[in-house]
Amino acid sequence: MQERFETFTVLINRISRNIRKIKNQEMADYNLRGAHVSCLYYLYTGDNMTATDLCERCEEDKATISRALDYLETNGYLVCESKNTKRYKSPLVLTEKGRVAGEKITERVDRVLDAIGTSLTEEERVAFYRCLAIISDSLEAVSKNGEK
Repeated sequence: MQERFETFTVLINRISRNIRKIKNQEMADYNLRGAHVSCLYYLYTGDNMTATDLCERCEEDKATISRALDYLETNGYLVCESKNTKRYKSPLVLTEKGRVAGEKITERVDRVLDAIGTSLTEEERVAFYRCLAIISDSLEAVSKNGEK
């Protein structure tokens, strides 16, 4: 059981660390961080997203997304389309600078997914993501219930 725990946690940590490293490498030219990258990616690939939508998509808390959006707006990557409704419910729109960054991020995501997908068959990939979702849901349930 201990070996299974160690293998699982080490591999998950390695995957997470490598994802952060790829995000940081790609965005160094733009002076962006992980949450910025995720926001730009989802805004570039989605339509009429709000801060609330981004919280759900990025799996980040409201404060993290709020800080990321403030940074992106201040630095010219996006604008808040409506000033009449609550900011959190207002559609966010990428500027030209934001679209360029979003396109670069999306291209990089596609290249990474292609590179890591070459070792798996389609059936293996589908099974892997299904298992990963089951593990994620199970860990979330355990963390909410405080099971020991």
